[in-house]
Amino acid sequence: MKKITKLLLTGVALMGVALSVAGCSSKQTDDNSGGTKTLTMYQIGEKPKNYDTLIKKANKTIEKKYNAKLKINYIGYGDYAQKMAVIVSSGEAYDIAKADNYTLNAQKGAYADLTELLPKYASKAYKNLDSAYIKGNKVNGKLYALPVNANVSTTETIAFNKYYLDKYDIDISKVSSYSDLESALKKFHANEPNVVGFAAVKGFKSAADFDYPLSSRLPFAVDTSSNGDPTKIVNQYNSAQMLENLEALHSYYKKGYIAQDAATSTKEYLLDSKTWFARQEAQGPYDYGDQALNTAAGSKDAIVTKEITTPLKATGNAQMFNWVVGNASKNKTLSVKVLGLLNSDPDLLNGLVWGEEGKAWEKTGDADKIKLLPGYKADESMGAWMTGNNQILYTTTDVTDKEIATRDNTIKTAKESPILGFNPDTSKIKTQITNIQNVMDQYGDILNTGTAEPKATIKQMNKALKSAGYAEVQKELQTQYDKFLKAQK
Repeated sequence: MKKITKLLLTGVALMGVALSVAGCSSKQTDDNSGGTKTLTMYQIGEKPKNYDTLIKKANKTIEKKYNAKLKINYIGYGDYAQKMAVIVSSGEAYDIAKADNYTLNAQKGAYADLTELLPKYASKAYKNLDSAYIKGNKVNGKLYALPVNANVSTTETIAFNKYYLDKYDIDISKVSSYSDLESALKKFHANEPNVVGFAAVKGFKSAADFDYPLSSRLPFAVDTSSNGDPTKIVNQYNSAQMLENLEALHSYYKKGYIAQDAATSTKEYLLDSKTWFARQEAQGPYDYGDQALNTAAGSKDAIVTKEITTPLKATGNAQMFNWVVGNASKNKTLSVKVLGLLNSDPDLLNGLVWGEEGKAWEKTGDADKIKLLPGYKADESMGAWMTGNNQILYTTTDVTDKEIATRDNTIKTAKESPILGFNPDTSKIKTQITNIQNVMDQYGDILNTGTAEPKATIKQMNKALKSAGYAEVQKELQTQYDKFLKAQK
């Protein structure tokens, strides 16, 4: 469930991280007790069905190069933020993990400082990164993550299950917003009342033209639309564009197009299933239009999308998927080396992302081109956007040279968000942010999934936010943002 997954990726973890985290040692030394090291990695999502086969092959390469192995522990999308918050606060000495609540946890000392380690021990992967990744992940001038080099710019879309579009002759030609979904959802629901019309689950975030200095789960944003003021940090829930989205979603919820337990559900709506009709998906240069979604769904013609936001190089893209090293890890340098290998060795990475060579895919006569075989299955591989450097991934024979050129040009010319690189210092407002997060835990899911009536709920939420210290946080963020903008001139 790619986009729902991505939206959860930008969700904020529980804020009650123990103060002891900041005191964890950041000394960059490894445990040199000898023998093959097994590095513990935490990953979000579902374990591939053939995980044992994939990791066995990968570990042969890793062990040969660095005398190390990876053990990947998978945590479900809906549970990742909470479980990682517990892991971090307990001081567990994991080695590598998908970052959660990256900026705030980096500021709290949860992650190892990789500013010097990445250029030294993962130089190839580091040099491959678009500058927006480095700019967007600096926290107080330091880098705490190796971002997965993928879609540094994206646009949000509504993806449709083409099986149902064709079966019921549903017209989506005029869809460019949530509000435009009404007629398509109505017709679908009339024919398939027991299938979810719009797939949304706990952690879902409705898309709008905003960028977020902390997280899309918190009510602090900069309006990036053509009519917005890019110099002000505002509560996105008070905007006309967000209200329009939420009112449309609430209407769909009341009509039964959205699951009635959406705000609490962690259900998986698999791309290759007929359990959904429409869903939100992000697309970027490496998706080659709808090809990435169709590949993940196991068909060349399974999904059709319509754009609902403007393409942007945003903080969320830069931090879409960050690999971090735990500050309590005894294998920091080795962890960086292994991450570097994962993001620079084509055979290693492609074997994980595409699955078993010879069964799922085979090479062609063209350089870096592969042909997918009947044995390819999306649940027997690891997602490209959440595994490693997409620049070294093979492309299928369906991807043309023209599409590759378009990809590269899009990455080069995409517009940057006004807040790209703005990662504020929250040390003075930690308590208020924790209180605000508690408020959003109460209201965020019921608003974004359409469960609650927007206007009345936002009014209640704003009252709670005021008591939680919203004004103090907004003022501090705006002060820092003003300084940031001034420094850019």
